[in-house]
Amino acid sequence: MTSFTSKGSQQPNDYFTGTVFANLVVTPADGLDSVIGNVTFEPTGRTNWHAHPAGQILLVTSGVGYYQEQGKPAQLIREGDVVKIAPDVRHWHGASHQSSLTHLAIVPSARPDGTDWQQPVTAEEYNAAAPAANATLAAVPLSEAAAGNYKQLWPGTQSSVQATDPDLLTVYQNFAFGEVVGHDELDVKTRLMALLAATIGGQALSEYCQLLDAALTVGVTPVEIKEVLYQVVPYVGMARVLDFLQATNQRFTEKGIALPLESQSTTTPETRFDEGYAVQRIIVGPKLDDLHKNAPQDLLHFQKFLSANCFGDYFTRTGLDHKTREIVILSALVALGGTEPQMKGHIQGNANVGNDRQTLINVLTQLLPYVGYPRTLNAVACLNEILPPA
Repeated sequence: MTSFTSKGSQQPNDYFTGTVFANLVVTPADGLDSVIGNVTFEPTGRTNWHAHPAGQILLVTSGVGYYQEQGKPAQLIREGDVVKIAPDVRHWHGASHQSSLTHLAIVPSARPDGTDWQQPVTAEEYNAAAPAANATLAAVPLSEAAAGNYKQLWPGTQSSVQATDPDLLTVYQNFAFGEVVGHDELDVKTRLMALLAATIGGQALSEYCQLLDAALTVGVTPVEIKEVLYQVVPYVGMARVLDFLQATNQRFTEKGIALPLESQSTTTPETRFDEGYAVQRIIVGPKLDDLHKNAPQDLLHFQKFLSANCFGDYFTRTGLDHKTREIVILSALVALGGTEPQMKGHIQGNANVGNDRQTLINVLTQLLPYVGYPRTLNAVACLNEILPPA
């Protein structure tokens, strides 16, 4: 008994591009005049251009992919679809950019000329298939600005939900990458670091991983990314950061970034309190002295922890300047929710290190698509209280 669900063996690149597995479950050796194979394409995997003199049938059993005949737009294919390919029709098929694809391929004739393999599908032809395959799915067209800004962050890729939720995705991308990105001139690196912090605060690991790739694409350095992670630890807790740290380490390893990175620490156990207190005083202002002086004795350790740990261990590190660290902290607090007193303190802290009202409006605007209106508007109310409009 043969199982058709097995992935089979990885195929050489003679007839395929990318990672492709095939399990031939029916062959002429079985005494039948046909070939049936279970073929699995990893994301971006695909066949060469080819034709079948006797035609072919594809039964899609899982995933999302593309099918294209020469001279026609690409079609989106997904679980449950049946693709009927006429004899001698030149075509190709494979997985989409973000999803794998598995199908049963049935060639009704196993004669020696059963497949006419031709040249590989180029990257240009493959990338053009995505918008062609999805062109009729979304009722609202993607704006030129949104498409351009998205391409800057994720060149050559598309969202994993393009095939399943095109209407929602198009509305979201037009807003997030068209209207919101176009609202102001916040530089792209600062925007990405703020969004990384916000996705950690909001526990949005999948989106964080997408933004991590985008951050590396636009030139955010590995040190800057790690400092964003480290800086939010005292504000959201190590328990919330650990999964993001591990995902980052995995992605760095995949990209050949050697770990650990060079240490950015500047304090010692002997200096961390004094140096932390000094930088905390820049952020909090002279009232810090009273916070320590007037704290009840049984609560004084919290003030000491804040100075030595929150500021001495973290804020004194190199890799990010004070202005960026304050934006990172505020972004995490906004996404975390229920942190209005701390947001007010760090709105003032942002102002104390040189981030003005307009800069913070720009940051909150960029956070909006990722954290939603309630938390953004709560942050706006805090902003108006601490830095009221002129």
